Amino acid sequence: MTALLVDPTSHSIPVWGVAKSELGDWLQGQPAAWRRWVEASGFEAETGRHLLLPDAQGGIDGVLVGTGERIDLWTFAGLAPALPEGTYRIASRLDGKQAGDAALGFALGGYSFDRYRAKPAAAKARLAWPEGADREHVLLVEAAIRLARDLVNTPAQDMGPDQLAEAARRLASDMQARFRCIEGEELLKANYPMVHAVGRAASRAPRLIDLVWGEETAPKVTLVGKGVCFDSGGLDIKPASGMALMKKDMGGAANALALARMIMAAGLKIRLRLLIPAVENAISGDAFRPGDILVSRAGISVEIGNTDAEGRLILADALAEADSERPDLLLDFATLTGAARVAVGPDLPAFYCDDDAFVEELGRHARAESDPFWRLPLWQPYRTMLDSKVADINNAGEGGFAGSITAALFLKEFVKLARCWAHFDLFAWNPKARPGRPQGGEAMSIRALFALLAERYPAE
Repeated sequence: MTALLVDPTSHSIPVWGVAKSELGDWLQGQPAAWRRWVEASGFEAETGRHLLLPDAQGGIDGVLVGTGERIDLWTFAGLAPALPEGTYRIASRLDGKQAGDAALGFALGGYSFDRYRAKPAAAKARLAWPEGADREHVLLVEAAIRLARDLVNTPAQDMGPDQLAEAARRLASDMQARFRCIEGEELLKANYPMVHAVGRAASRAPRLIDLVWGEETAPKVTLVGKGVCFDSGGLDIKPASGMALMKKDMGGAANALALARMIMAAGLKIRLRLLIPAVENAISGDAFRPGDILVSRAGISVEIGNTDAEGRLILADALAEADSERPDLLLDFATLTGAARVAVGPDLPAFYCDDDAFVEELGRHARAESDPFWRLPLWQPYRTMLDSKVADINNAGEGGFAGSITAALFLKEFVKLARCWAHFDLFAWNPKARPGRPQGGEAMSIRALFALLAERYPAE
């Protein structure tokens, strides 16, 4: 259990959430000293802003928080790092969903990555469990998001393909799942040629991580995560500025692992499979080259237009394997293109899916969970941008237009049998801190997806 959430006590400090439009009415019933203090402080209940209410001895008698017109996951999320030491409780009336969101948001706001600090940051503020919160659900989701954040935040020196595989192996052991890892030259024997080609130049061998859990007769849900543990760009080398955040290029794998953890911990009635091609895109005499032609697991030949478009190559082999089982739902996660960030910025994963019913269903959960995405089109006319004169397809779109869309169209070539496929081109990183979302690695879209799956395939 996270130390930020504790059992209620009689000495906890009350926290009131107040919308700007309700502040005047709320103050009418409060002591005159509080009304004067709020006026003197210029507090107008702006969304996310908080105000400490002093007692006569100079201590804290309470806290006011501006909620906006809707209480959601992030309403109380900025309090954990901002409040003085003590135990606090939400005094506002909340329904069960709001109570759970308040607890989860507070816990996520108190996250810090301290692995390399001589003195880890000590959590000062604690929150008493709000009445009505589903503790099991909150702790399940918080642990999964913490896992994703920790994996993405860890530098590549300690998060290579081998360490990523070990993280998956530990998860499989904890959840009693079947685990298999195909490594190095064995990838060629097992017919994962593009995973091998992308990762063969690195000192740490590439591998295909394969986890299976659940009853064989249950609906098949398969997750695929891009596990490029560091991306130099290969022979089409990135500039220094482009490499600065490339430890996070395994963010798709981290998100897939985190979602898998939630599914298994909740015991959803799913036949889960998780596939992670894990590589480092390095430079050596054995690096794959621009102009090379690789024959993929699916038998599709791929001309290499750019070695820095490597993520789609390793995903293609994994997707071909996932697709061969005709899953009911196939989801892939990847920090795939800078074009997606240009189009929708860092906060919104670019989302691709041709199943309108699934998109509508996921959108409903995304709104409820404050876990947004933005749908972009699988615009088939742009497929010609990937044409090759010497192979079936080129891995880099011609002209630089519609980069995220052409990357998604590339992946679509390798998905033929799945009943529903969705692709998430996500950033997996918070470039600046916001309430509940510290700067650094981040989980994106998986809370909404878990809510959808839990509704479709509930545990008994």
